[in-house]
Amino acid sequence: MPVLRGGIATGVGSWPGTDAREAASTVVGELGQLSHLVELPARGIGADMIGRVSGLLVDMRFDSTTRGYRLAARPGAVARRAHDLLRTDLDALEEAWETGGLAGAGHPVKVQVAGPLSVAAEVELPGGHRILTDSGALRDLSESLAEGIANHVAEVGKRLGTEVVLQIDEPHLMAVLNGTLKGVSVLNTVRAMPEPEALHVLDTVTGSQSVPVLVHTCADKPALGLLRKSAAAGVGFDLAAIDTSDLDHIGELLDGGKHLVLGLVPTTAPAAPLTWRDIAEPGVRLMDRLGFPRRLLSEQIVVAPACGLAGAPLSWARRALSLAAETARAYAEEPESLSFE
Repeated sequence: MPVLRGGIATGVGSWPGTDAREAASTVVGELGQLSHLVELPARGIGADMIGRVSGLLVDMRFDSTTRGYRLAARPGAVARRAHDLLRTDLDALEEAWETGGLAGAGHPVKVQVAGPLSVAAEVELPGGHRILTDSGALRDLSESLAEGIANHVAEVGKRLGTEVVLQIDEPHLMAVLNGTLKGVSVLNTVRAMPEPEALHVLDTVTGSQSVPVLVHTCADKPALGLLRKSAAAGVGFDLAAIDTSDLDHIGELLDGGKHLVLGLVPTTAPAAPLTWRDIAEPGVRLMDRLGFPRRLLSEQIVVAPACGLAGAPLSWARRALSLAAETARAYAEEPESLSFE
């Protein structure tokens, strides 16, 4: 069975609250076919998407500032905290994995890491400028991140005794390409990065991994054209953020054999109750509109919430995973017979 396949569900990454054991138990219970190592940003510094990277980098570390994170000359409290929180999360997942009976079952697990462009967009150099503004620092960051991720993936696979899928999160990809990031002052703007340059930076990380890689973005307008050219095996995005101009890119992604992680489940509880049929319909209609056979829903489509669930009530977060799993089951078992009249 392939490590990455369609007709299954997964989570995007973040989860509400601060209880790593409860989070791991819930995710393993709901998403057994592709559970993920959850992020709990409510724990503060070092637990959020960007701070977590400090616990993975090789020979690079972050420190905290009033604005976020900055490269540090030596390991400090932020790096230690990020490392310790990650260890806590891995311990919790390993325990849930064994308790849930997944040890030796052959199901892969997914880990998420912030990508080089988004990290470079948020983290500052010692002088206050974004890493993104210094090509040498950006290169060093990309190489350090690539090595750190490889080590992380190897450890997770060894601890759980299973294959790993890697998700690279690039929420700032469009801002990097469009040049809409603010500089330290009005005079110090951040230039728009040409697409070939951004693709090279991204592929420095994705192309150096030995496991299937998904690139995910929750941006309002995902850079599907660039991601189609990337080394990634799959692309994840919020389907509600897609408009007509994106359809050709989606068709090219599917034609190229890439998997799509479709964000179909809302991250906030809707006013009226939703069923799996409500969640499934947009994905089915997408295939019909593109003129692709619905069997691709079972071959190349992974179902997920639209984005992370850290801001959701715990009750809705659990329901969101359940809806994703039910929808994926319908995609896997009977995509041709689904109707929504």
